[in-house]
Amino acid sequence: MIKTFCFVCGSWRRFALFLFIFFSLCVYGDTLNESADISILQEAAAEEIQDPEELWKLFLSSSDTKKMTDILAALGDSGRGNRFVIDNLNNYLMGMNLLFRSGSSVNYTIVSACISAIMELGDSSSYPALFSVLYAGYPEVIASEAYGALDVIPGNLYQFLLNVIMNNPPAEKFAAFRTGISSDRLVISERGQLAERALEQALAGADDNIDLSAIRYSAVNTLAALRWTRANALAIRHYYRVQSDFLLNNIPKERFLEAIAFLGAVGNSDAALVLGLQLGLINARTESTGSFDPDITIAIVRALGNIGFHAAFDHLLSVCNLPYPEDIVAAAGEAIDRLKW
Repeated sequence: MIKTFCFVCGSWRRFALFLFIFFSLCVYGDTLNESADISILQEAAAEEIQDPEELWKLFLSSSDTKKMTDILAALGDSGRGNRFVIDNLNNYLMGMNLLFRSGSSVNYTIVSACISAIMELGDSSSYPALFSVLYAGYPEVIASEAYGALDVIPGNLYQFLLNVIMNNPPAEKFAAFRTGISSDRLVISERGQLAERALEQALAGADDNIDLSAIRYSAVNTLAALRWTRANALAIRHYYRVQSDFLLNNIPKERFLEAIAFLGAVGNSDAALVLGLQLGLINARTESTGSFDPDITIAIVRALGNIGFHAAFDHLLSVCNLPYPEDIVAAAGEAIDRLKW
């Protein structure tokens, strides 16, 4: 079948198409039904349409995937700076996302073509529509296309994501956080600020919210890797919450170890006092009962060494004088050497 939609084509192709239509109507005119006649004529007319509003009407009236994707590609190519095109594509994608989230089926090919067209238009007003793709539950390939579009469209992506983290529901906060820390456009300081605000929001929310818990643990790992010292107070709050959850057997030990390492990565003298107190309790129990958790003990010792606050000296020295395994005693010696006086 001759390609049904193309803005730029040689006159010979248009001439051949019209000859085909004329021949079809002459030979098969008695057997073609009215809807088929209209469809063929619409396809021929589409080649000559350049008015965005007329193209959009044709798009909305069509049910043919190929024709619809061709129209979207044409709008993306020619609609840059056209408010009518930009707004209608944004609204259409947002509507498709709402339908999909409600459980209705959508045409993935059309969604993908719409994302591509929006990316070509390159307008920052498309951020909300593209972002709504990320938490709608689409297959990964569709979500990846939306991530890519967000990453290349000019605008203040950092501020947009920060606003979502501060104001939107938990699922959207999590999506914004993940988008921000994986974006090549954001510099390290912007990623750190997003992770800090995400952790702050997660700690202020309900303990039993799955998305907020996921944000909290992901933000902790991000901030620890960045050694984001501005998060010291948040790190202490997170530590106490995780410690409580661990003692109640609500979380695995790995989460508690992460919280300890987080304090070691971003903590100041206040964090050292918190960990020093905990190490003092472990030392006292070890001395009286010989019972201790080696993973937690060595994690605290190493964290205190990373912070380097001299007030931890007595607790670390006690480790060297108690019947701990050699690796814990060696870690305590290394931590003492790193203390700042």
